[in-house]
Amino acid sequence: MTKRLFQTIFLRSLRPISLGNHKCSEFGGRNIYIYNSSSSSRYSHTMAPTTFKLNTGQDIPAVGLGTWQSAPGEVAAAVAYALKVGYRLIDAAYCYANEDEVGQGLKAAFDAGYVKREDVFVVTKLWNTYSTRVELGLDKSLKALGLDYVDLFLVHWPVGMNPNGNDDRFPKLPDGSRDILWDHDHVATWKLMEALPKTGKAKNIGVCNYSRPYLEQLLAKAEVVPAVNQIENHPALPQQEVVDYCNEKGIHIMAYSPLGSTGGPLMKSEAVTKVAEKKGVSPGTVLLSYHVARGTTVIAKSVTESRIKANLEIVDLDTEDLKILNDYGKIERYVYPPFGINFGFPDKQEGRVLPNGV
Repeated sequence: MTKRLFQTIFLRSLRPISLGNHKCSEFGGRNIYIYNSSSSSRYSHTMAPTTFKLNTGQDIPAVGLGTWQSAPGEVAAAVAYALKVGYRLIDAAYCYANEDEVGQGLKAAFDAGYVKREDVFVVTKLWNTYSTRVELGLDKSLKALGLDYVDLFLVHWPVGMNPNGNDDRFPKLPDGSRDILWDHDHVATWKLMEALPKTGKAKNIGVCNYSRPYLEQLLAKAEVVPAVNQIENHPALPQQEVVDYCNEKGIHIMAYSPLGSTGGPLMKSEAVTKVAEKKGVSPGTVLLSYHVARGTTVIAKSVTESRIKANLEIVDLDTEDLKILNDYGKIERYVYPPFGINFGFPDKQEGRVLPNGV
């Protein structure tokens, strides 16, 4: 089926546009392409939003560029190109060991006039070896990125690893296992995170890879509700219990590995290809649109220009489409590092229990 350009929105300022129940305001001048394959479709409240509102009042883009596992020497160009063609969210992390290249890409985009700093929502993450040195972890990321602040700083995992171990990111014991702080309390890390917005170095704070039980433990003692919970999310791992709880508590979901991690294993699944054929779009477009339809920001990773640009294409998914994807069936989690900890996810019940865990 031939795609029909449904609506092109040209935004030249921070001017809000109401799209049904979603308040969509864009960062600077850009074009957002929203397609609908049905010739009978019309502008309505089902139109895919381009931003979502955080519990802090700040807007977060619906689609962002991810930088995990991007090869050295390719990240800077990918970031710069993404900002050139319309991305306004860049997702980074200290653990990825490429924040310096992300910073180079940001600088190139700023210098070229593609965007201004205030136009871009930059995300990075606190790594486990800095769980007791939160502000230092943020400072190291800011230095690598070449920024004075990030828009969102996330706890990467509710784990502590030896800050004085044999590696800055992945300290190991003599037997090769990870050097975990087994008495680590993730709530104590969050209490340190709560001080960061007042420093001006992080506008928003949040978490990653938190199950409902971990969130319940956190919120029982938190003064600041996390703005975001970034989790692995796709039709094979909808994590509905976490999504529903976060929606109830005003915590925005960000989805990583939307294609099922490296190689896009979900792209050939029957449910996804069925919706793709119906819409006349690629399976990748369906998988990215799935999250936006659920009210979730999605992180799309690529260093290829054509794919980076294509990932900005979001289609409206109706109730029937979502039902097909939600009935995917087999639960499959693709990203689960060998920490040996029970994080409280229903599909992963093995591992040791930590303080304020499950």
